[in-house]
Amino acid sequence: MTTPAETGSHDRASILLVDDMEDNLVALEAVLGTLNEPLVRARSGEEAMKALLRRRFAVVLLDIRMPGMDGFETATNIKRLDQTKDVPIIFLTGTDADAGYAFRGYATGAADYLTKPFDPWVLRAKVTVFLDLHRKNRQLERLLAREQQQFESLAARMDSIEHSLAAHPNPEVNQLRTHLAEMEETLRTMRRP
Repeated sequence: MTTPAETGSHDRASILLVDDMEDNLVALEAVLGTLNEPLVRARSGEEAMKALLRRRFAVVLLDIRMPGMDGFETATNIKRLDQTKDVPIIFLTGTDADAGYAFRGYATGAADYLTKPFDPWVLRAKVTVFLDLHRKNRQLERLLAREQQQFESLAARMDSIEHSLAAHPNPEVNQLRTHLAEMEETLRTMRRP
């Protein structure tokens, strides 16, 4: 497993902590602080949505019971937006929560559900899985972007060669142009999502 220092600053995986109770936020920070990733607080669903629109998060720890926009509404809004729909959500709620909360949480798109008081080691383990997934996704995005640039560069060079060959009336050159056109078509097929 790579450490944040080894992966670079572009792989920093922010964690959004959403709870209206200061004590709960402090407890989450105490448990997750040693992961050495940015911890961002939000004291309401509205604040959480603003934070999610400003930056990328690896995971959201979301309290269900909050005044105003509760956790379920917040999760529904997160999953509605293209920019945030893939951010995993771990719901946190008190032990006195209604039995239907877990079902409702998963139905709104939560990746996991924990009751308070939670086991700090379990929470850290679950968050670590999402941090690792976030890093791997970012790495894959960079590889795909680099591959796309290489395809575009190769296509541009092939197009330039094809234009140069078009000026020659030689039949062998025309055969080369045919092969080049086939290669360009293969490149176009490979670049399609």
